Amino acid sequence: MTPERKIRIMVAKPGLNGHDRGAKIIARGFRNAGFEVIYTGLHQTPEQIVAAAIQEDVDGIGLSSLAGAHDYLFPRVVELLKEKGADDIMVFGGGIIPEEDIPKLREAGIRGIFGPGTPIEEAVNWVRQNIKPKK
Repeated sequence: MTPERKIRIMVAKPGLNGHDRGAKIIARGFRNAGFEVIYTGLHQTPEQIVAAAIQEDVDGIGLSSLAGAHDYLFPRVVELLKEKGADDIMVFGGGIIPEEDIPKLREAGIRGIFGPGTPIEEAVNWVRQNIKPKK
């Protein structure tokens, strides 16, 4: 019997935002929870994120934005995943996201949204409940 594959999560920082402390904290929290984590680093385009996610065969992408461009960048990642036939990769996001933007992001396919101060355990539990490793 082969062991079940770990959940593979990519943590990505789209756009020009240069603040990555929160993304690094969540990446470490996911790793400590037993997930395989790929961190893309700063200043990634949606195209770079999607290409890396497909290449790394991830199960989910966690996007982090503090610069206000989430309303374009997050949906663009979902759009590109669909174009590439990789819409089985679940996308969730966090950062400074105004409450009024959340319904539009959910409508665009962002499955989970986490604001500042969200306990790591909450995000870990959400991933465990919503993202299953590929076979």
